[in-house]
Amino acid sequence: MKRREFLKMSLGATAAASLSSSARAQAPLKEIRIGYQKTGVLVIARQQAVLEKRFAGKQIGIRWIEFTSGPPLLEAMSTGSVDLGAVGDTPPIFAQAANANVVYVAGSRITNGQGILVPANSNIRSIADLKGKRVGFTKGSSAHNVVIATLEKAGLTYEDITPVYLTPPDAGPAFANGSIEAWAVWDPYFAIGEKRQSGRILVNAHEVAKTNSFYLANRDFANAHVRETREVIDGLAEAARWAEANRADVASALAAITGVPLEVQTIAANRASFLIGPVTDEIVTTQQAVADRFHRLGLIPKPIAVRDIVWRHTQS
Repeated sequence: MKRREFLKMSLGATAAASLSSSARAQAPLKEIRIGYQKTGVLVIARQQAVLEKRFAGKQIGIRWIEFTSGPPLLEAMSTGSVDLGAVGDTPPIFAQAANANVVYVAGSRITNGQGILVPANSNIRSIADLKGKRVGFTKGSSAHNVVIATLEKAGLTYEDITPVYLTPPDAGPAFANGSIEAWAVWDPYFAIGEKRQSGRILVNAHEVAKTNSFYLANRDFANAHVRETREVIDGLAEAARWAEANRADVASALAAITGVPLEVQTIAANRASFLIGPVTDEIVTTQQAVADRFHRLGLIPKPIAVRDIVWRHTQS
């Protein structure tokens, strides 16, 4: 992301956020807006109406808003259009560098639900073979971090590949028709690439770096509604514990809510880690390494301290 894009997001989004989210924080809370993607605990919580049940007695509604990836979700959160949501490790880095009005409220470990795919018949057999190739991924997403960490492991640089910035719905067809020669992505798209588009796993993310996913909230919302924010995280933690013990049912729920085929969601559910916990010092250290990597490569315009946007109320 270029510096001018960061400045535009930083100034415009922050100004909008200060108006919309602050005004909403002062009014009685009638609705909590949750941003989610096509996988994970939030889909389970929606399917089971976990949050709806918890807040019914308080006359607070829950509205679910779907996103294709983390960057637009966090942009909406920063402007106050979304109150809380889940993303991978990289979107918060770009958001913080752009002065987004968001905070980390919980974390979760990612196992092997993301990585880099190549066509089954590709002559790309090792990371080194990515040199000179077109690699598709969503800019500013967790897949972006996986690509960079993978290149570093093989002694390659970002300049050794041709990055092709595509959202998952656009990258899938590009991968299938050969417009890109490798695809870095997360589940369920990772599983779709394997099962439906003859993809072969070149790299699992856990082989190259520690990865986490995160639950973030609009800062004004979290600070104005501490009890409700904690209640949302408690409800999601409840859904996560159920998911860990009922993976077949998780796959069915994910398929029913998202429309992604059951065989694909079964792969995603069986290799996912659902448990939710606080943003520990260890997680902060891991996330700081991600931030430092992007700054070192000039992909974010300034250094950031991840700890600065960890929601302090979660520690009290």
